[in-house]
Amino acid sequence: MLYALLKTLSWVASHTPYKLLVKIGTGLGHLYWHIAKKQRIRAEETIRECLGYSKFEANRTIKRLFVNLGISVMEMLYMPALNKDNIRGLVTFDHPEILWEALQQKKGVVMLACHIDNWEWLGAALALNGFPLSAVEKPQPNRVYSDFMNELRRSVGQEIFARGSSEILGCARAMKKGRMLGLIADQDGGYDGVFVPFLGKMASTPTGPAYFARKFKAPCIPIYIVRKPDGYGHQVIVEEPFYYEDTGDRKTDDYNLTLKMTQSVERIIKAYPDNWLWFQHRWNTPYEEVKAKEQDGSEK
Repeated sequence: MLYALLKTLSWVASHTPYKLLVKIGTGLGHLYWHIAKKQRIRAEETIRECLGYSKFEANRTIKRLFVNLGISVMEMLYMPALNKDNIRGLVTFDHPEILWEALQQKKGVVMLACHIDNWEWLGAALALNGFPLSAVEKPQPNRVYSDFMNELRRSVGQEIFARGSSEILGCARAMKKGRMLGLIADQDGGYDGVFVPFLGKMASTPTGPAYFARKFKAPCIPIYIVRKPDGYGHQVIVEEPFYYEDTGDRKTDDYNLTLKMTQSVERIIKAYPDNWLWFQHRWNTPYEEVKAKEQDGSEK
């Protein structure tokens, strides 16, 4: 039933003029801002703590965020209508040559993205512009929804790996083929992550980018999508690559690359605060608890 509903909504959205779709999404975002009180309060509290915003500034910024989210939801449903011809008018790249030059090294590319603006359209724009993109599925609470989203991703040319025992193997094969491996750089890394400062707090951060950059000596390229000021379409920001610096101290080297990655994410969030998901559970893994356990272990 849910799958049929999602397919129907997607069919309707993909047959709706894009400008009208944005207006519908704007209304949806305003509605979501009113009814999602828990997420709204968490987002406002987080942005005030991290960026020092006043209550008024936080309220105004988070309201814009919810509007952007409403539009993004409609855009995701619109994905079947995307193709190589219309994507160039909807998503523009500032420095695509950085990506092409990195791919020419034939070592694969670790592409660092984050939960900013419509990250699903980032993947779609890359694939439809001819970039060989592989990515790991982000599991959703509902399996039907996950399957639906993976169907949309594959329909625009992305290679998707499901999380599980074969995840690392699939990613390694993609890198060996010289593909771009899309990794989300602003997720909570859990107890296996590396703690680095992020927006004023210590945050457990995934070590996947460091692992693949070290193993394949591949360039790491931060790449972000942000919504254009008028709400219609997106701009992709491609930053200069950085590389894993192997000094022989793996723990320190992993930390240094993860820190560079996190600092890049910080910069884009501060530049486009109404595009980032401030209500996500980014700091779920307790820093003090982990450090206390490590201290106890070293004393035994």
